[in-house]
Amino acid sequence: MVKAIVGANWGDEGKGKVTDMLAEQSDIVVRFQGGANAGHTIINGYGRFALHTLPSGVFYPHVTNVIGNGVALDIAKLVDEMDELKSRGVPAPQVIVSDRAQLLMPYHILQDTYEEARLGGRAFGSTKSGIAPFYSDKYAKTGIQLCDLFHEERLRERLTAAVELKNVLFEHLYHQPAVSAEEIMGQMLTLRERIRPYVGDTVSFLHDALKQGKTILLEGQLGSMKDPDLGIFPMTTSSHTLAGYGCVGASIPPAAIEDVVCVTKAYSSCVGSDTEPFVSEVTGQAGDELRRRGGDHGEFGATTGRPRRVGWFDTVATKYGCMVQGATQVALTCLDVLGYLDEIPVCTGYEVDGAVTDAFPTTPGLLRAKPVFETLPGWKCDVRGCTDYSALPERARAYVDFLEAHIGVPIALVSTGPKREDIACRTPKI
Repeated sequence: MVKAIVGANWGDEGKGKVTDMLAEQSDIVVRFQGGANAGHTIINGYGRFALHTLPSGVFYPHVTNVIGNGVALDIAKLVDEMDELKSRGVPAPQVIVSDRAQLLMPYHILQDTYEEARLGGRAFGSTKSGIAPFYSDKYAKTGIQLCDLFHEERLRERLTAAVELKNVLFEHLYHQPAVSAEEIMGQMLTLRERIRPYVGDTVSFLHDALKQGKTILLEGQLGSMKDPDLGIFPMTTSSHTLAGYGCVGASIPPAAIEDVVCVTKAYSSCVGSDTEPFVSEVTGQAGDELRRRGGDHGEFGATTGRPRRVGWFDTVATKYGCMVQGATQVALTCLDVLGYLDEIPVCTGYEVDGAVTDAFPTTPGLLRAKPVFETLPGWKCDVRGCTDYSALPERARAYVDFLEAHIGVPIALVSTGPKREDIACRTPKI
């Protein structure tokens, strides 16, 4: 069977921990989109890790970790990440990288950096990892596939053509130095040897695994609000963050995905530009305190280190996020963070132009939206590490019931701390 783990919100929901937990029950874990522009934080017996490209199954020796064709593959960052695992005592994981994955090139990172600087106050808050230029080139058919590295004449031809276009932009739009195709060619041939042992035909591998009845876990990056079609455009990423894209980015047949686990926090958080609409945001002293309380969960970007914007749980955004993901169940993380509050606001509607709605609007409406809150009583105690759902305080369980009723998807799992074992199963399904 195939299960997808994806984010219901802006990313940063705690998907890495949930994937890490469910990977133990899986044969294969697949990253199917995005690049090294976001990270999944995992805390286990080896320490604390922020995985940027490697799937979250790398800590289990029985798991085959697949980097699918839909990933923006930065080879240097991938092999450095693998070297870090080794240096910290993690046994070498089983990894297969799709020969059809396209390469994130040095000029993509330069272009991303130059463009953000050009935009100034209108910048998108990019991580400057090269993701937008990468996907632009992919769909303009000027990208380079991993398989091209093993055909030098083809690689040189495609690289020369790509650099010719980039240098026009670099010199005449950004007023920056030109890049050298020959220099980049040398870099890529060196990287080729570092990644050679891991390159394979993941399309055939995954289809064979399905025929053999293997359990496959699809690991998504970021969340619904960052999808370029159904998210808060244009404050999105450039890859599709929805479970449905796993069918393309991992070459999985649509009918094979039987379960979609949407991950959401017990409050909201978001990394990105301050200009992005974030309706339930809490600022000032209350926001600082919420961010501080969530600190050991990692309320700073795993890639950028930027402090996350925080807010109260948003049922409008989360219901929509679960809907577009096709969620069959929800994993709720960070419940323990809220134990200090006397009362907990929950955003249950948006007021837009004087009318209250629980439907998630497009960006122009979001920019005018004001939150409508309902307030629930807090449980005023520390629930960190609780693994028995029935042992949680009645008010904590009532909070979970309230969220579930508003988002319309069963909450099957509740995380009560940052560690792998800090999990309370609410239903046996997950």
